[in-house]
Amino acid sequence: MAELGGDLMLAELFILFALIVLVIAVYYVFKAIKYIVVNSILGVLVLLAANLVFGLNIAYTWVVILICAIGGVIGAGIVILLHLLTGMF
Repeated sequence: MAELGGDLMLAELFILFALIVLVIAVYYVFKAIKYIVVNSILGVLVLLAANLVFGLNIAYTWVVILICAIGGVIGAGIVILLHLLTGMF
């Protein structure tokens, strides 16, 4: 009977360890998602500010918004650069 108690304790410790690892993983996932959302919002705001301040007249198509949402500030910079150099967007 003593052996059964040891196995249960080992199982409880394993579940506790797995739960701690899961909590840490979820924390880092949410931290990364927060960074991605903030970067996406900043990218769209940079594009909006560039249009308003410099009068670039970049159209807000789904492609432009998608580039800014995925690329963030760098994506907005690429869209602005392509617009200035080639007239794209």
